[in-house]
Amino acid sequence: MADQVQFARMNGLGNKILVVDMRGRKDRVTRQAAIVLNADPATEFDQIMAIHDPKSAGTDAWIDIVNSDGSMAQACGNGTRCVVQALAAETGKKAFLFHTVAGLLEAKEHDDGSISVDMGKPRFRWDQIPLAEEFHDTRRIELQIGPIEAPVLHSPSVVSMGNPHAIFWVENDVSGYDLDRFGPLLENHPIFPERANISVARIRSRQEMDLRTWERGAGLTLACGSAACAAAVSGARTGRTERAVTVNVPGGPLRIEWRESDDHVIMTGPAEWEWSGTLDPVTGIFERNEPESGDIGARAP
Repeated sequence: MADQVQFARMNGLGNKILVVDMRGRKDRVTRQAAIVLNADPATEFDQIMAIHDPKSAGTDAWIDIVNSDGSMAQACGNGTRCVVQALAAETGKKAFLFHTVAGLLEAKEHDDGSISVDMGKPRFRWDQIPLAEEFHDTRRIELQIGPIEAPVLHSPSVVSMGNPHAIFWVENDVSGYDLDRFGPLLENHPIFPERANISVARIRSRQEMDLRTWERGAGLTLACGSAACAAAVSGARTGRTERAVTVNVPGGPLRIEWRESDDHVIMTGPAEWEWSGTLDPVTGIFERNEPESGDIGARAP
């Protein structure tokens, strides 16, 4: 059908991604379509990565990022890795430059199949994150949940990786914190005018940490690439870790380096193709099909 576009169901360390090919079209994936797709167990997702024709010279594509509640996101590192794998299989290219609402993203696929994404520079100023009120030092802000005398979570580090993040440092297993309950409250706390991604992080060593994230607009996720970057940067910034660390998310490990040379954050990890199909970007009605050469996300023959 003329209204159908190709898409691939993929994942980045379990982070559920739909890569949708919107090239050659002027419309966008609608909020209604996102909600319909997320309601079906077959296409339930954390983010949609909608690939559009480039809007500026020298870039490979414009990418719209849609959360599972239909809202727009500024950044998704795991989803970007999926886009790279899909386009590398389609074109044979290894290096890409994408444009998003958060700016330019450089990414490349390595010979071992791992994919690195340059997530850009972190932002620390309170009004860049943004926060609703001024904090001189965003390595630790006044925010807690639970009793005043014995808070369950408190004093997060906050940072923007193109999207706002709050990292709560904990001493115990990150899976022991009820993010299903705390996540929505903290995501929508008045201190975050654009809402925020909420993570709990536990330091294992100066080179390793564990992380669990409630993702803004998506909920609990097996992996949030931008949260891993935010946690790694915050760990180094607060003296807890080195600038290169392994961040263990529920879906597996991500390697994060906060480069001293240019202040950019580089995330490296895998992406996995699952299956492909076609969908209507207005209604969300989809059909599954076997991959063919040229399908977005299909394995190269």
